[in-house]
Amino acid sequence: MPEVEIADVKAVAVEPLAGSTGARSLPSLALLMGLGWLGTNLGIAIADLPMRFLLKDQLHCTAVAVSAFFALGAFTNYIKPLAGLLVDSVPLFGTRRRWYLIGSLLASGILWLLLALVPRTYNILLITYAALYLTIVFTSTSLGGVMVEVGARFQAAGRLTAQRIGAFRLASLLGGPIGGYLASAPFIVAISITSFLHLILVPLYFFGLPEAKTARLNHSVPREAAAQFRTLMRSTTLLSAAGMIFLIAASPGFGTPLLFYQTNTLQFSKQFVGSLVFVAAAAGLLTTFIYFAACRKLSLRFLIGGSIVVHAIGTVFYLHYHNQSSAIVITAISGMTGTLAMLPVYDLAARATPKGSEAIGYAVMMSVWNFTNALSDWAGSALFSRFHYTFRELVWVNAGTTLLVLLVVPFLPRDLMSRRDGGSNPIPPAGLSPAPDK
Repeated sequence: MPEVEIADVKAVAVEPLAGSTGARSLPSLALLMGLGWLGTNLGIAIADLPMRFLLKDQLHCTAVAVSAFFALGAFTNYIKPLAGLLVDSVPLFGTRRRWYLIGSLLASGILWLLLALVPRTYNILLITYAALYLTIVFTSTSLGGVMVEVGARFQAAGRLTAQRIGAFRLASLLGGPIGGYLASAPFIVAISITSFLHLILVPLYFFGLPEAKTARLNHSVPREAAAQFRTLMRSTTLLSAAGMIFLIAASPGFGTPLLFYQTNTLQFSKQFVGSLVFVAAAAGLLTTFIYFAACRKLSLRFLIGGSIVVHAIGTVFYLHYHNQSSAIVITAISGMTGTLAMLPVYDLAARATPKGSEAIGYAVMMSVWNFTNALSDWAGSALFSRFHYTFRELVWVNAGTTLLVLLVVPFLPRDLMSRRDGGSNPIPPAGLSPAPDK
């Protein structure tokens, strides 16, 4: 069945950035998006280890409880299509991207501070974190919609994907050591820095993302939502890509068990754990540059198949994870192979998203990825804490189930998988015009 585009649902759904990108070049738009990805993810990276050690050491949570906290707290990440529907179809103050970004960033900054001030109980922290994550979802969805539209216009989906993951890795590279160091300081210190990094982006998009106040409110959102989802469900390309993303991320993970293994068994300090985040991020950042060049020369099929094999091999190295020296080497290897496994998946998501519903289509793909990753980490934590799997056994389970994904690669849509990123001539934008916001 041929892919059906959402171009005839409503005009409101096919002019997602009217007035903001029509006269802008790819480098300027990429810089605008890159600063957004970097700032928000740097803040989250700084807060990550202090939050995990707060749950582990102060609240004495098990690996399952720690994993469940982040899985449940981020539940809105699994229903991103609803946020995508709003961002694509329901204007906010007459605009479709600008005020969603400004409002969500402002709310994020406030709620990060609130997280540090509420009583230190598991349930209250979880409720606050869940409210906070809703604002993170709207920021990510809005930026994702911009990225997909610009990627399609300039035929640069792979390069913008590499930039996005590169920003993630750079954020971890900087935020990991800072978070590891601040994990021993009062909790409010790390959280205040995270709040600031979100709030400082508010003026960036206020002045840097002008958008004409011409967007119209769609009074039939339920009907349009049903129409958009029916179209998405008829897209064999989108469904195949979503299935592939699920299978790649479904292997039982050992992210949270690794933290317990590092601190309880190997007696690593919080600062050293933060340094390992730096090592992984540096290796991952290097990989994004490699992918940036490779995606223009190699087909997506080759990139996905090769990344699965390399990622499984990289996982097996964890069998020799015994001391600080081996941890540094293996973390670097894992940083490269893990990033290499992620990049083609994000590339696949961007390429499979139907035109006209960039935010909602991309949100569907990322919801599958985020939900499956959370489920994977919880499953690995359950095997570790409740069924007493050793860390070595978790490594073998993860590597073996990762390799099984190779069986479905040949069944992905040939047209999508045979494409290479490239082409220097931009695709003319539909409905985009340089009309700055007054």
